Amino acid sequence: MTYKEATDYLFNKTANYEKQGPTGYKEGLANTLALDEHFGHPHEHYRCIHVAGTNGKGSVSHTIAALLQVFGYRVGLYTSPHLKDFSERIRVNGQPISEDYVTTFIDDNKDFIDSINPSFFELATAMAFKYFSDADIDIAVVEVGLGGRLDCTNIISPVLSIITNISLDHTQMLGNTLEQIAREKAGIIKTGIPVIIGEATPETRAVFDAAAKEAKAPIIYAEDLDEIVAAEPCTEGLHYKARTLGDFTGELRGAYQLQNTRTIVTAMYQLVHMGYLCDCIDPENNRKIKAEMDYAFLHVTTLTGLMGRWQTVRERPLVVCDTGHNVGGWQYLSKQISETKCRQKHIVFGVVEDKDVYGIMNLLPKDATYYYTKGSTKRALPETSLKIFGDQFGLTGQAYPTVAEAYDAAVRNASADDLIFVGGSTYVVADFLKNCV
Repeated sequence: MTYKEATDYLFNKTANYEKQGPTGYKEGLANTLALDEHFGHPHEHYRCIHVAGTNGKGSVSHTIAALLQVFGYRVGLYTSPHLKDFSERIRVNGQPISEDYVTTFIDDNKDFIDSINPSFFELATAMAFKYFSDADIDIAVVEVGLGGRLDCTNIISPVLSIITNISLDHTQMLGNTLEQIAREKAGIIKTGIPVIIGEATPETRAVFDAAAKEAKAPIIYAEDLDEIVAAEPCTEGLHYKARTLGDFTGELRGAYQLQNTRTIVTAMYQLVHMGYLCDCIDPENNRKIKAEMDYAFLHVTTLTGLMGRWQTVRERPLVVCDTGHNVGGWQYLSKQISETKCRQKHIVFGVVEDKDVYGIMNLLPKDATYYYTKGSTKRALPETSLKIFGDQFGLTGQAYPTVAEAYDAAVRNASADDLIFVGGSTYVVADFLKNCV
């Protein structure tokens, strides 16, 4: 079996939510537990940090992995989805899983896999956990795929749980209210294990408090700690003002990174208290923590391979892509696009059909030219339908059948002083990075 044959098997022979939507989602942990038994419970061989939430999981997971790396740990990182290649999902100290490992894993276990018929994500998770064990890591940062309570990553026993935030997304599977979705995310809270909450509303805070009380789990709200006072754009990214640690700079530029950074710094302090980064907090260790933190925040992408978070791929015209794909994400993206200094704005835009298209459209800047398109997934909303929606919202634009054609049109129409933004869907950004950069 070649690597292409192995990944084709993963993508096409298993139920796949990312390609099929709700019909590709397998609820429950039966297959995950069977795979875990088959591979000898590999996740028990290392420590884990578990990260859930509607938005920000990727940025938080990658930055915490970067922090652990600079403190000398051998770190596994499991995230989803990928943008260019499947191997991005499973990394050790930033290096993707090898093609040979993926191929051998499928080859050697295909009979068992076929016998239980797992979903794509169930199988990918089992592969990640086994790979981390074989790679002899110290600690894994594991991002939840969907929800939390019934997500197949939820068999781990973490040393720390993190829930970034809650907004309305994946409502077909998780519920139609913030409280319902929060209950699903709160399913990662484990008995006696500290949990960090990045952002909360009165409705979700009540859910988290109840879940933590039942599990006797210490709960820390990053908003209450309020370590990060402000963030201002700078040449390198965002310059943060912090109450205790002093100023520092992060390379991730998205406006939403202020909330993510509050969550990350709160988690970092919890890890210090638990003895994972320094034995204790004192003036000397504070200096060490600060130096390592500065380096990690400034080098997240090179340390971990993170892509697609307000990522600049060209300067003139300014070309930026971002994977924000729901109303919660676009509340920040729309504001940041509007505030970006440029002559004209060009937005290459596509969404998948199970998102709140009207909610997102209502947030889109009116003073932009739109290039409606679709990513390479059966879940993509047709570009012609997007144009109809855009017309209803008073947006100016044309439809293009592929991301490459939409981007080419934007480049032709843009001057050196313009902004081209590419996003609306992870799949649009994936096609852009694979075919246009």
